[in-house]
Amino acid sequence: MVLLDTNAILRYMLQDDREMADSVELQLLNNACYIPVEVVAEFVYVLLKVYGVERNVIAQAVARIADADNVRLAQGSVVRHALNVFASSTLDFVDCLLVGYAKEKQYSVFTFDKKLQKYLK
Repeated sequence: MVLLDTNAILRYMLQDDREMADSVELQLLNNACYIPVEVVAEFVYVLLKVYGVERNVIAQAVARIADADNVRLAQGSVVRHALNVFASSTLDFVDCLLVGYAKEKQYSVFTFDKKLQKYLK
């Protein structure tokens, strides 16, 4: 299994370095690939804060790579729920992950964040 890091996913999705993007594509086609939650969080942050990509476009990008045949997304149902919340809210992605854990895994989240509490109800 090949663990993909944020930079690899960025190069593949942005296609800003053709050689690197092609290299990532070969990995995706020829190996089982794994994307940890931490990498998704960093990917979302970089696209939002550095590249100014809209939230719904980011959610679609993550879903697109997660749907690739050879890709396994860590905590897939949690991340997908988080992406839906992220696309339709102003919550930080990590808070969206907490909502995903609460909804998908029935975890209780202890927080003082009023905005997050609203989504947890």
